Amino acid sequence: MRILITGGAGFIGSHLCDRLLDDGHEVIAIDNLSTGNMDNIAHLFGNERFSFIKHDVTNYVYVSGPLDAVLHLASLPSPVDYLEKPIQTLKVGALGTHKTLGLAKAKQARFLLASTSEVYGDPLEHPQPEEYWGNVNPVGPRGVYDESKRFAEALTMAYHRAHGIDTRIVRIFNTYGPRMRLDDGRVVPNFLRQALRGEPLTVYDDGSRTRSFCYVSDLVEGIVCLLHSDEIYPVNLGNPNEMTIHEFAKRVLDVSGSRSAIAFITPKDERTKDDPQTRRPDITKAQRVLGWTPKVSLDEGLGRTVAWFRSRV
Repeated sequence: MRILITGGAGFIGSHLCDRLLDDGHEVIAIDNLSTGNMDNIAHLFGNERFSFIKHDVTNYVYVSGPLDAVLHLASLPSPVDYLEKPIQTLKVGALGTHKTLGLAKAKQARFLLASTSEVYGDPLEHPQPEEYWGNVNPVGPRGVYDESKRFAEALTMAYHRAHGIDTRIVRIFNTYGPRMRLDDGRVVPNFLRQALRGEPLTVYDDGSRTRSFCYVSDLVEGIVCLLHSDEIYPVNLGNPNEMTIHEFAKRVLDVSGSRSAIAFITPKDERTKDDPQTRRPDITKAQRVLGWTPKVSLDEGLGRTVAWFRSRV
């Protein structure tokens, strides 16, 4: 297959480039490098089946030659990013999805949208199945990300129904691993950076919010399975092993060997406004439709991630 990946120099996108190239496909990565990093894909430039285009997908996207699949991963998924760049966040979710769907239509290619568990907002149903419509504040600071992804899902299904585009939608839950940005602002990079520097791990409020952490190789396996499946409706991909942020901080200290303290703080900005109190995927559908379940344990995944962060902190 000849596959285009937007956000290809990003954390998840670069791992997906690796996997699809290993599977024998030709991969074209597009990224404007606003949050992506060329270091993530530098090792691929000797591969004749890989090419890179620096481009902002909110503008018209042109690729010469045939395409078999378009995977739209370009996004500003970190609270640091979407609080600082709210309009860009909305544009890449809305205009970027529109432009890449148009490309898929022109090339008669399969289209895969990387959506997010944030479409569920601060959920009133737990764990979150795909049938749950969510509890999102459209006018809150997080709404720029949450609603851009909800719109992207709606637009993807509109193109499927109106134009017959062969579409896939993956709802990604908290994912971690090597190549995450050190300044990402999310809990895994924050804790690892602080632990390796001997700084206190800053836990927001009382640390009782819950999250479920999926290692990146498990996520990529699920995305590949979904791409090759016949499922057009959203599929949750994540690890259902749920824990509080306080518990997660203690696991990071154990795995990293850090002697850092844990500090409970209340942010003075809006980074925790509308922050989900709980998050755990119902992966029944992924197990049934894709035969997929995560395999990498938290301690194993954290160990690999700590090793990568240690070389860079």
